[in-house]
Amino acid sequence: MSAKEENNVMMRDWKKETTVYQVYPKSFYDANSDGIGDIAGITAKLDYLAWLGVTTIWISPFFKSPMVDNGYDISDYYSVDPMFGSNEDLDELIAEAKSRGMRVLFDLVVNHCSDQHEWFRKACTDPNAPERDYFVIRRKDQLTNWRSVFGGSVWSPLPGSDDEYYMHVFAKEQPDLNWENPALRHEIYKMMNHWLDKGIGGFRVDAITYIKKNQDFPDFPADGPDGLAAVERGSCNQPGIEKFLSEMRRETFDRYDCMTVAEATDVPFSQLPMYSGTDGFFSMIFEFSYQDPYVDKTKPEWYRPKQWSVEEYKNLIFTAQEQQQKLGVWSPTHLECHDSPRALTRLMRNADVSGASDDPAVRRMQATMLATMFFFLRGTPFIYQGQELGVRNTTMSSIDQFDDIFTHDQYQVALRAGVDEREAFDAVAFRSRDNARTPMPWSDASNAGFFTDVDGEHTSWLPVNNDYRTVNVSAERTDEHSTLSFYRAMVALRSTSSYRDVAIYGDCVPVYRDVRNVIAYDRHLIVDACGSTDAAFLDDGRIRDEQTIRVICNFQETPCEIALDESMRDAQVLLANSGRRNVDDGGVLRLEPFEAMVIALR
Repeated sequence: MSAKEENNVMMRDWKKETTVYQVYPKSFYDANSDGIGDIAGITAKLDYLAWLGVTTIWISPFFKSPMVDNGYDISDYYSVDPMFGSNEDLDELIAEAKSRGMRVLFDLVVNHCSDQHEWFRKACTDPNAPERDYFVIRRKDQLTNWRSVFGGSVWSPLPGSDDEYYMHVFAKEQPDLNWENPALRHEIYKMMNHWLDKGIGGFRVDAITYIKKNQDFPDFPADGPDGLAAVERGSCNQPGIEKFLSEMRRETFDRYDCMTVAEATDVPFSQLPMYSGTDGFFSMIFEFSYQDPYVDKTKPEWYRPKQWSVEEYKNLIFTAQEQQQKLGVWSPTHLECHDSPRALTRLMRNADVSGASDDPAVRRMQATMLATMFFFLRGTPFIYQGQELGVRNTTMSSIDQFDDIFTHDQYQVALRAGVDEREAFDAVAFRSRDNARTPMPWSDASNAGFFTDVDGEHTSWLPVNNDYRTVNVSAERTDEHSTLSFYRAMVALRSTSSYRDVAIYGDCVPVYRDVRNVIAYDRHLIVDACGSTDAAFLDDGRIRDEQTIRVICNFQETPCEIALDESMRDAQVLLANSGRRNVDDGGVLRLEPFEAMVIALR
């Protein structure tokens, strides 16, 4: 068998075939009417997710936490925070999801814990406690000039000690765990296996590339006016991390048929096979190279956004796709998550597009074009709550309305740099993670249907999105032309149509690269000669045949024309946000602004 043939012989894998939906529990649905979403609220909306076609749910942290970083500071890995309900509620959610053919992924946060965790409390109160070696602790004369992700030094005084400091890559309330300690690693694996034994489908693994520290703890040249250097230089994807991650896989993941998705920052393409795929540490890792085209990594402050163009963005997408394909690795495809502003706002403001439109019809075209662009790339699609509705950034009137710790830090960074208050506010309002965390709009009722204020004494923990009266589940579910209906059609095309195999397993081949501001690609699959969906896989589960679909997205405010090649003459339109049914118009494809379509080539 040739190398090319080998690459086109693949095995069915539910982790590649699934559609994942991320739930931010604090904002999804509030079942007990206290203004905060909860586990029971997720269970109450499972039928909606099933209707959408979702088969895997990733839930952001809901364990006990003081909520300094909205649950990413865990004080008890075995107990649901009372804010979200009880462990019994969680058991019910897992069972009810399973009854609908859905798997549940937990957010695994093990680079750090909360300073309220019993491990850290023991480390602070007893110098001889074994838990003291669960953390990265150094004397004052051993400290480095590393800057935490949230600003300031990574070192804070250890409570109860006169001369010792503990490390925190993120907030000071999130002490880093010492992965060099095998006893600590054993405790983590025990916890992971506990939940896998409970029947969950796997984990999304948070900030995992930070777990290995450079054990020499060197200083680095300062890269900012504070005299500090980015912590990533000494604590991100460091040599030796493979020992920890291969052990984690061996002691946990390999024992279960589970899905593991890592947030793996700064992993170069050359190392992807080590992290992702059959022989990798995880099922897949998030690809961030094209997530935030407006971010200049050499100037990461929010008040200094980078100007970018659609052509640059296109090249980032296809470079990532080509590298992953060449290396035989798999990644999620995604537009949004809990850590980024809404895609409609952040991706529609560039050198070629003036912004998310205030015209609902145009904004729907923009939202569905972005959806088409990402959803059919090679990879497992992830949808973040509200994305399927076309939610854009919200509008806040003051910095005090923001809850996100990162937003407040970046606001102060801008002010210290001499930025005007209004300009600083506008910059962080655009970038704030709270834009993704406003309550899910379920209807045009009070509080967007997120909760019912029975006694008149509660408000939602964050203000609802300004567009909730028209952009909500209730309104869009009954509108066959809505963004939500389009998402449902995309999920069905990828999951249940006769084109599912090519949409999932086909190679991604860029086309029309020279057509400005058009992002287009083929998904091409070798299957068996009869073209039957049922025959797309051989008896042993391998793919063998041929099929091609073409995805075309006009990422601009103006019309565009593309000369048709022979393969497009009799093409069948499978899905189009414009409602078009035909492609050929005298040998030319005339695209409307923000038009997108999926076509089956004959």
